[in-house]
Amino acid sequence: MFIDDCTEGIQKIMDSDILEPINLGSSEAVTINQLVDITEAIAGIKLKRNCDLSAPKGVNGRNSDNALIKKYLSWEPSTPLACGDGKDLPLDPRPVSGA
Repeated sequence: MFIDDCTEGIQKIMDSDILEPINLGSSEAVTINQLVDITEAIAGIKLKRNCDLSAPKGVNGRNSDNALIKKYLSWEPSTPLACGDGKDLPLDPRPVSGA
């Protein structure tokens, strides 16, 4: 989820009378590889991917069920992941230790 949508959603939830757990996330379904593609495009880099095909398989993608937030607040995050401009990426381009 785009950070601006996240902060807006948190504020809306805090200002509401919602007392039950509620999802706040992007309903845009995305795989890990798609997320890496988007991040590479925003950062202007190409990463080496190492996939362990023998590892257990998880779900094919992730997204948020936003039914409750739409019901209570008539709102949900709307910025597509690919619209990020990189302002939230680390300033130091060196790889994270252990990566």
